[in-house]
Amino acid sequence: MSESVYKLMEVIGSSPTSWEEAARNAVEKAGIHREDLRVAEVVEFDMKIDNKQIVAYRPKVKISYKYHEIV
Repeated sequence: MSESVYKLMEVIGSSPTSWEEAARNAVEKAGIHREDLRVAEVVEFDMKIDNKQIVAYRPKVKISYKYHEIV
């Protein structure tokens, strides 16, 4: 039985409308650059404010992906 190893990356998503959309954007963009994404965890939230208005929701997302060793 082979054992799996996973690497972890941290990204920040952004959306003008919601935390959920921002987190989804982060995972979708990460999926373009990495294969075998496994688990995403939102670990921090912040908002960008301009002129007393929220202009962006920005969750920090940790995403694990399967590590493939090049042989």
